[in-house]
Amino acid sequence: MQNYIQNGHVITVTTPAGGITSGEGLIVGSIFGVAAYSAAEGDPLELATTGVYKLPKATAAVLTVGARVAWDNTAKNINVPGAGRFPVGVATEAAGNGVTGVAVRLDGVATVAA
Repeated sequence: MQNYIQNGHVITVTTPAGGITSGEGLIVGSIFGVAAYSAAEGDPLELATTGVYKLPKATAAVLTVGARVAWDNTAKNINVPGAGRFPVGVATEAAGNGVTGVAVRLDGVATVAA
């Protein structure tokens, strides 16, 4: 079809202020993804919007397999959904108190929770 652009699993965005390191989570508007590589501010950046990624987790958060998870854009980690956090996917593994990372299946869209 002539109007097809791409599958959308990886999109190109502009790297935000301060740059980004490979594997870090990033919110651009209502899009959440994981940086495919490190990039300096203003450079093009490929952002993976779907798939399963190991992401940093709020140490005290307790997550079960299949639990909805949210990105805390201030702390730059996964947490339980709550005010000011962006729902981004579901946990694909259990991660209890004291655990600092969790595997997450990304939805590709981040909407701020009320």
